[in-house]
Amino acid sequence: MVYEGNFYNPKVTIAPHDAESAAFDVMGTVYRPFPTGGFDIPRRLRDMDAAGVDIHVLSATPQTYLYNLDPALSATLAAIQNDQMAKHIAAHPDRFWGIATLPLAQPAAAADELRRAMSKLGLRGAMFASNVKGINLDDAMFEPLWACAEELGAFMFIHPNNIAGADRLKSYYLANLIGNPLDTTIAAASLIFGGVMDRYPKLKVMLAHGGGFTPYQAARWEHGWVVRPEPKKNVKAQPQNIAQRFYYDTILHSAPVLEFMIKHTGAERVMLGSDYPYDMGMPDCVSHVRGLAISDADKDGILGKRAEALLSGKPS
Repeated sequence: MVYEGNFYNPKVTIAPHDAESAAFDVMGTVYRPFPTGGFDIPRRLRDMDAAGVDIHVLSATPQTYLYNLDPALSATLAAIQNDQMAKHIAAHPDRFWGIATLPLAQPAAAADELRRAMSKLGLRGAMFASNVKGINLDDAMFEPLWACAEELGAFMFIHPNNIAGADRLKSYYLANLIGNPLDTTIAAASLIFGGVMDRYPKLKVMLAHGGGFTPYQAARWEHGWVVRPEPKKNVKAQPQNIAQRFYYDTILHSAPVLEFMIKHTGAERVMLGSDYPYDMGMPDCVSHVRGLAISDADKDGILGKRAEALLSGKPS
């Protein structure tokens, strides 16, 4: 696709390498190895069957958020991705649901696309970045999106991108190992201390990768509000039970840690995640949950009932 008016060529290509991987080229930046399941639907269905996953909630890969492009182009590319996602869901309605990608740098347009995706395409919400070009999600520019999301009962899934501290995380894969959960944590804290979660109490916000550091540091935030003036700027009453305000996936790579989070936040705040098909994912996600030392009722909720409720498109 060539957008002549602004001399952009947002070219995205996938060049298969072998049965397991490909090179994923997004406007000249090549991501490899990109797993075959990321683009091969029959392969994905086989992997779902092998893992014991009945329904996979599709979302755009963060590499194609493309928030830096011309506003009109960014909106067009988000719509194209959502339309294509809807086609996959229509072809496999018993195996796929979906959440939209949004032109988040233009929040009014993002709200319009969220409304279109849910009302016209049957998508269940959206997945988007933890910041937009360094702007945190509590910025006033995002108010139209939060208002729309609450109105629609949208499932809003925050995934890290454009991470903070990248200059110090270049070695050892730390950009992912630490940078991703860190940026998710910044996003969550911004929504709390920016007053967004108070202004829109029915928002359904899920945090990737077990919430980053949020469930484990939320009490520190509550204490900080008491002893410091800065957290009081937009939040006039002490935040209570911050960890219970968000939803979390199960991607923690440790049964004891996941069991702690479930006990701390409540099983009703946790739902199955896989991070498929990436290297930091958990292809054993279902068996991992089934092996936890929690009740069968909690396992059933985490493995499906909670997702069905949250992605219903109804206000919580």
